[in-house]
Amino acid sequence: MTTTERHRLSFDPIEEAARQWSARWDETQRMRAVTSLMRVHQLVLTELDELLRPLGLTFARYEVLVLLSFSRRGALPLGKIGERLQVHATSVTPLVKRLEAADLISRTPHPEDGRAVLASITPRGRDVLAKATEAIVQAQFGLGSLDEADCARLTELLTPVRADAGDF
Repeated sequence: MTTTERHRLSFDPIEEAARQWSARWDETQRMRAVTSLMRVHQLVLTELDELLRPLGLTFARYEVLVLLSFSRRGALPLGKIGERLQVHATSVTPLVKRLEAADLISRTPHPEDGRAVLASITPRGRDVLAKATEAIVQAQFGLGSLDEADCARLTELLTPVRADAGDF
């Protein structure tokens, strides 16, 4: 369901929550910010997943394909995929299994590390990745209401939070 198909409220629920919050607790501005951030995350992820669904992808699976396409050989150990996507290794396995079942990647034993498994993007995976990327770029990553300067500022605003959390 798109934004226009969804019932629109006659008020901003985050602003109403902030009004009520401020009568009880501190940190109203941070509550507003994090609630807005989480809501935008939901909206963007829903839009991107809807765009990718006809290609048999979710945004998470798309990220794996992008990451593999960025690697020199089109292949990475599963542990590296989790590390680079900043998710737990147990989250990578179901993504990889789905991509393999769709013939978008293949899994093989690592030639130098017997304990590791390599995921490699297939030619079909590269074709689907190209179509998916075209759709996402055309949709401006779900952030079409922001201009380039706004996107740069948003990234700048979020970078210290990521750095403080140990992202990099």
